[in-house]
Amino acid sequence: MATIRIENVSKRFGDTVALAGVSLEIDSGEICFLLGPSGCGKTTLLRAVAGFVDPDEGRIHIGDSEITRMPAHERGTAMMFQSYALWPHLSVEKNVAFGLEERKVPRVEIKTRVDEVLAIMRLAKHAERRIHELSGGQQQRVALARALVVQPRCLLLDEPLSNLDSRLRVEMRAEIRRLCKEFELTAIYVSHDQKEALAIGDRVVVMDGGRIRQEGTPLEVYRQPRSRFVAEFLGETNLIEGTVDGTGISTGLGRFEIAGTRLRSGPVLLSIRPEAWRLGAAELVNSYPAKITETVYLGEMARYRVALEAGKEIIVYEMNPRPRSVSAVHATVEPVDVVPILEP
Repeated sequence: MATIRIENVSKRFGDTVALAGVSLEIDSGEICFLLGPSGCGKTTLLRAVAGFVDPDEGRIHIGDSEITRMPAHERGTAMMFQSYALWPHLSVEKNVAFGLEERKVPRVEIKTRVDEVLAIMRLAKHAERRIHELSGGQQQRVALARALVVQPRCLLLDEPLSNLDSRLRVEMRAEIRRLCKEFELTAIYVSHDQKEALAIGDRVVVMDGGRIRQEGTPLEVYRQPRSRFVAEFLGETNLIEGTVDGTGISTGLGRFEIAGTRLRSGPVLLSIRPEAWRLGAAELVNSYPAKITETVYLGEMARYRVALEAGKEIIVYEMNPRPRSVSAVHATVEPVDVVPILEP
């Protein structure tokens, strides 16, 4: 295991600023997700750590070593690409052994290490198969086995699940997290998939415009977004404009009670996640007359479009939904789930 320390790293491609003074420390053994829209800088940052991009400014350390200008093959990292980059003319065993052969590892040790990682990845019986004979999920495991067999200090993953169907993606999320923890790897994982980040990551870093907008545990970043961008990027949310009024917020819908520290007087934007609302009878706090205007059943969940009496439309999720005989309800939310956004 090794700590990754990124200090004030900047990178330009012509007139485009890919990274603008990014600083980030990833603890030893931590799985850190870089999230953000296309062009936000997440892949450039990953490639800078890998050694495929030279920063214009700043420094990168892995453990006690500065690696900013070190050749990629000397950094002790392993990278797993979106395309897997497997050799189609080689067997599974030969694909996994390739990195060890390039490092001139003794033949006996190569055999031992390849057999061990194939067993862990449940690929031992496919060792002699060619890549085209494998399913998408098996190919993904071969690529992961090839990265793990070199015993890297850090594992770098560039959207490795994007080519899998939805069922396999869910399976491989758990598999990747289990293997990272089992091999005690520090990992940086680039993705645009918010659910993937929340399911696998120890820490989530949301980027935009070459800068870090927010970082924290998945729970912190999802439940306490500090900006409109983060609130909207990490799933669906309801945004309500208001004004700070003592311990609450005055809005066009009525007054919202909030939990936590007092805010300075002035305008504020509230973020309320769809799953935070309850639909039912009127309650004492943060409860507003409403009417369900649209229902979409999604199996374990229903997604409602709800018109509040004051004129605002909100989205509400309900787990394990039951058929509703009436559309007139009250929409209620707990003060702890009313989140004031404090940054633009």
